[in-house]
Amino acid sequence: MTTTPTGAATAPAPRSPLDDAQAQLAAAVATLGYDEGLHQLLATPRREMAVAIPLRRDSGEVEVLRGYRVQHNLSRGPAKGGVRFAPHVELDEVRALAMWMTWKCALLDVPYGGAKGGVSIDPRQYSAGELERVIRRYTSEILPIIGPDQDIPAPDVGTDERMMAWMMDTYSTSRGHTTLGVVTGKPVALGGSLGRASATSAGVVHVALAALRHRGIKPEGATAVVQGFGKVGAGAVEFLAEAGVKVVAVSDQYGAVHNANGLDYDSLLAHMKETGSVVDAPDTEPMDAAAVLTMDVDLLVPAAVEGVLTEENAGDVTARIVVEGANGPTTSAADRILTENDVLVVPDILANAGGVVVSYFEWAQANQAYWWSRQEVDERLEKRMVTAWDALLEASQKRGLTLREAATVTAVERVADAHLLRGLYP
Repeated sequence: MTTTPTGAATAPAPRSPLDDAQAQLAAAVATLGYDEGLHQLLATPRREMAVAIPLRRDSGEVEVLRGYRVQHNLSRGPAKGGVRFAPHVELDEVRALAMWMTWKCALLDVPYGGAKGGVSIDPRQYSAGELERVIRRYTSEILPIIGPDQDIPAPDVGTDERMMAWMMDTYSTSRGHTTLGVVTGKPVALGGSLGRASATSAGVVHVALAALRHRGIKPEGATAVVQGFGKVGAGAVEFLAEAGVKVVAVSDQYGAVHNANGLDYDSLLAHMKETGSVVDAPDTEPMDAAAVLTMDVDLLVPAAVEGVLTEENAGDVTARIVVEGANGPTTSAADRILTENDVLVVPDILANAGGVVVSYFEWAQANQAYWWSRQEVDERLEKRMVTAWDALLEASQKRGLTLREAATVTAVERVADAHLLRGLYP
């Protein structure tokens, strides 16, 4: 608690994703014994851009939206990170996500630095034509700092492969020639990679299965819940079911459903496409969406937005394993509680890194003008994810750290080493 000048007690301000990202970095810096100068270099974004995006609505009215692009670190290569369209997008959130992207790329040994972008907009309230005008204007505003060798955007919350096609076209038109490698997550017909759309979900499930086996739980017959049924959550439900894991509950922004005998993915997907939600899907029972996080299951996959596991509900989590499909779904306070309760948390910078791994594959394919088969992409992704899991588990046990602490320490060390080898430009 804090007090006002009059002495009245006030509640402490809630922690933001940036607070948690900075706290994770500070802990890693302390473990590694870095000085304050190097700490500040790792904590401070290399470049930030805030832009105004004027939009003429279909009605003829004009409104001005706010957009951002943050490049956190460039020591290991060009910046890489998604573009999200969501009502809550603001600069500190983008800063946190860009920092996590830096660690994610380093942990998976992908030759990128971290970036993130976004526009403060609710895409559900805008037509396809309006969204095209927004993404094209946003692209034109951040154009000076993006490019296949500078910063490569990708889809994120509220954006998709169609928007990446519009971004690629806007950039290419400005340059006078087609530049396929400026974005990833594009349609396959425009240089996208086979397997990219499902890569994040597939990566989540690769490490989830490894974590289950590590805890002595056979995937066949294990139980799971997935919070979120969007691009990551829906795919996670599909791949978990294919592996024999029984997914008993899912939620979205409108509610949640469960079936103790296991949910049918195809039925859920068809209902969601028809109605826009999993609520009232056939052969399901309704339940409170918040209760999904605390169901008695082997595996919990939060795959929606950041900050859903908090100090208030972490003590009620009964799952033995949490695999973070979303970015930053667990606050620092919740993380401590889960660790005390012997819940194994597989951190986001490993768990949901499948998307950036296959984005790297897509970028490499575009640069070579040579495309791989779906089997090649899937096999390379699985190898990357399993290798990273094995290395992280070994580092965690060797250093006596949680998986998140070991992941951050490993990634921060790699970024710092790259910076120190390059030296400080005078």
